[in-house]
This record gives sequence, structure tokens and C-alpha cells, in this order.
Amino acid sequence: MRGSECGRELWAGAGVWGCEGSSWGCVLWGGRLGSCPCPPRGAGAWGWGVGLGLALGVKVAAGCEQEGALRGEATGAVKPPPPRGFARAIESSRDLLQRIKDEVGAPGIVIGVSVDGKEVWSEGLGYADVENRVICKPETIMRIASISKCLTMMAVAKLWEEGRLDLDAPVQKYVPEFPEKEYEGEKVTITTRLLVSHLSGIRHYEKDITKVKEQKEKANKALKLMQDVKKSNQEKELKEKEDKDTEKNDFAKAKSEQDGEAKGRNLKPVKQTQEFEHEEYYLKEKFENVIDSLKIFKNDPLVFKPGSQFLYSTYGFTLLSAVVERASGCKFTDYMLKMFHDLDMLATVLDDNESMIYNRARCYVCNKKGRLINAPYVDNSYKWAGGGFLSSVGDLLKFGNALLYSYQVGQFKNSANKLLPGYLKPDTITIMWTPVPNTEASWDKDGKYAMGWVVVEKQQEYGFCRQQRHYVSHTGGAVGASSVLLILPEELDSEVINSGLVTPPRGVVVNIICNMQSVSLNSTALKIAKEFDKDKLA
Repeated sequence: MRGSECGRELWAGAGVWGCEGSSWGCVLWGGRLGSCPCPPRGAGAWGWGVGLGLALGVKVAAGCEQEGALRGEATGAVKPPPPRGFARAIESSRDLLQRIKDEVGAPGIVIGVSVDGKEVWSEGLGYADVENRVICKPETIMRIASISKCLTMMAVAKLWEEGRLDLDAPVQKYVPEFPEKEYEGEKVTITTRLLVSHLSGIRHYEKDITKVKEQKEKANKALKLMQDVKKSNQEKELKEKEDKDTEKNDFAKAKSEQDGEAKGRNLKPVKQTQEFEHEEYYLKEKFENVIDSLKIFKNDPLVFKPGSQFLYSTYGFTLLSAVVERASGCKFTDYMLKMFHDLDMLATVLDDNESMIYNRARCYVCNKKGRLINAPYVDNSYKWAGGGFLSSVGDLLKFGNALLYSYQVGQFKNSANKLLPGYLKPDTITIMWTPVPNTEASWDKDGKYAMGWVVVEKQQEYGFCRQQRHYVSHTGGAVGASSVLLILPEELDSEVINSGLVTPPRGVVVNIICNMQSVSLNSTALKIAKEFDKDKLA
């Protein structure tokens, strides 16, 4: 289409254009962009093309004078001016995210960042649907994978607060359909507390228990050796050169052994592609309720005695969903959707293939030749609690801030009468975010698993050296999807919170979702959170 209303030829490949006075350029989608010399016509004089463009998710920014402003990788819009005070953080974070996207070949990535409870940046890069050229945008909905565990943990904590769920009671109290277990001839007990911290001994996707035990034993030996080497390196006394060489060789041997033989996301380091080789990742059977889905694993032997070791287990959360269902007195999915309504997370829904879900992205994987292909069909009804929800970055920022508010509100004593209570009590969040002994974190070597979250505690070993900030996070990996949700609380100063000039939540929340599997995002989210924290304090 060619338009001449502005007194100048302007081309638009998709036939979308319009103008609003000299302060706006003509908005063209898919074609050339030229300046608009028309005189101002007021706010009501938008061209029909602008209206259509905005309806299609195209953001319009003032001053689009330069031709080609819409060129480059598909973002579908001229980027609006960043919020005052965070321009540097947004620019550097966008560049980092684009680099990650290019490096792994991801079709699309969406990011959302909030600072002190206010969303300051949300943006989509690339495509939600490659075949139909549907761009990613902040409203795009994707699989959030194991971030679903954090949502389920919120439900568990709420029921515990209300006295409807005993964390230390045997699971058979709520789910008698799950058989009592024995380990090496000894009767053992699985509780909700063990389930939420992956200490139950219930298997993950690997069916061969012997293989899991062997891999776990080798990984534990390698990890112990690495820890011993690290401890020795921290000693102040100087050691002889031969001892140092021996330590280095031991460390290298341990790392090599761990890299070559560690499998499953509970072991470090992790090659995520190995996890997706398990058949149960690609189940297509639709389960009518969470009790029925227990049949996949309920009769399998335990990998170890409950409480003795850590084994990341999505099936443990499938059992947890049955506990939530019985403790709440209503269907698990109904209880979760009601909770999402209370948290104003209206875009968070079940990953149901049959439902019409607007703004849902398609999922992608790479074939053996490295080419992008559509992800295979799967039905996630067997693991709603551990990896079966869809959401948007906006909803997950709300979720993160609801937790951060609940965590901090008790510290604002002078404003206690003016502030609404949190969705959970401060003490509940503190317990939930306290590292649990015998646990580990596959995606962050500095952290420990707590209850539905990985927690990194504040630590600094040497003056003017690396400072480890306190934060919590959870990553997700599903068929055709990767994700991370990270919360970096502000280190509150007593004088500030007692002044009454600030209110919770205080801190940075980052959410990244991607429509391709096996994309590591935790370190990227942490870097971005620190960038915004830096601009906030500047």
C-alpha cells in the first residue's frame, strides 16, 4: 500500500500507516518508515493505521523520524522510552538478553522486571509463533515449567497457616491411595515437609532405580571431593607446591567424573538435554484427576530413605497436589485457580491443549541437526503441580511481589496499622525461604533448596571481594519451554523502614520465559536483577 496523505510517499508492506502531527512519524508495519510533515491535528486525529497498529500490539513512540526504525529482529514495535531512572539497566539488560537469545537460537523470549512492587520493564524479543510470524509481547503466555512448584508451595503454605494441613503428618493421612513405603526392609514415613524439599526419595523421570542410585553415589563422591578441595584452598597456611598440584589434579578428576556421569537435574553440573531423553516427559495420556496420575510411580521403590538425601522429583509434587486436594476439600486445579484469582493472576491457567488460551505461544525444540522444529505434543495433566501451568511475565511479577510483600511487611512496624496484611504471614515466608539441610541446587552452586524455592544466603568471605546477596529463585524446563523467577529483596535499613516514607515490597523481581527448552536463565536473571538494583540505588 502507498499513502500520500502526508504529502509524501510512504510504503507499508502490511498496509498499516497513520500520522498525528509533526511530533509523530508515520507508523508502518513491515515496510519503510518516513517522517510526517503534516501540521498537528490534536489527539483525536490519529490515522486509521495507527489505531489498527496499536490493536495488533504495535507500540508507537514519538519521534520516529529515522527511516528503518522498525528494522532488525522482530520485536513488532518501536521501543517506548524506558522509565526514568532505569534507562541504563534496561539497555544493558536488553543487550544481554538478546545475546543469550542469539547464542541458543531461541525463537522468543519475554522478560518482566519490577522494582519495589512496580513493573518497570516488560518486553518480548523474537517470535511467539515462528510459522505465522506472531511476535512476542509482554502479554504472551508460555509454559512456566517448574516455576509451577513455587505456585503449589504457596497453596501448601496457605493451607498450613489455616491449620488444614500438617506438614509433618504421613502423606497417607490425606492420600490413603498412596501405599506405605519401606526402604531396605525398614518401614519409612514420607511427609509433606519432605515432599516440598525433594527429600522424599520418590523418583524423578528415571525409572531404573539402580541406575539412579549409582549416579547419585558417584555425584555425591565427586561433590564431596570438590568441597574438600575448596575448604583446603581457603586455609591461610601456604602449602607446598606438590600438595597444590595434587589438589588441582583431584579437583579436575572430580569435575571430569561429575561432568561425564551425573544425570538428572538434581546433580551438578547438569546437562538438561539428558533429562529430556526420558519417555515420561512425553506422556500423551490425559488424567482426569491428580489421584489417577499417582499410578505412574506410586508402586515404585524409593531411591533412598526419606530425609537422608536430595533428589529433585517432579513426581513428589504430583503427590503433593493430591495432599493439597484432600486438605483443601476441593479439586486441586480448582483450588489453584481460586488462589490465582485472589492474587490477581488472571493470565495463569492450566496447560490444557484443548482450551482456547489467548496469546499462548507455540513451543519449540531443536532436532539432531540443530534445526528449529515444533515441540512434540504432550499432555501435562500428570504433573500440574510440578510443571503444568501457563503464565505471563506480568502475572509472575505479581506473584513474586506478593511473596516479597508478605516477607517484609512485618518489618515495617511504624506503618503496621496502615498496611494490609500479606497473603502469607512473614514467619511463614521466612520458614519457606530457609535452606533445608541435605539439599542442593542444580542451577546455582551457591544455593540450597528450601521449600519449593532455592535460596542463596547473604555471605562475604573477604573484604572488598565478592558479596553474595540474599535472593530466592526457581528455574523451569519443560518440553519446548524454559523459565526463571528470581526475587532479590532489598537489604532494609532500620532507619528507613521506621521513617514511614517507604512501604513494602522493597526489592527487584525478574521473570524470564522462553519458548524453547534447555535454556539456562538463572544467572542471566541474577545479572539483570543486580543491574536494576544498581540503578535504583544510584
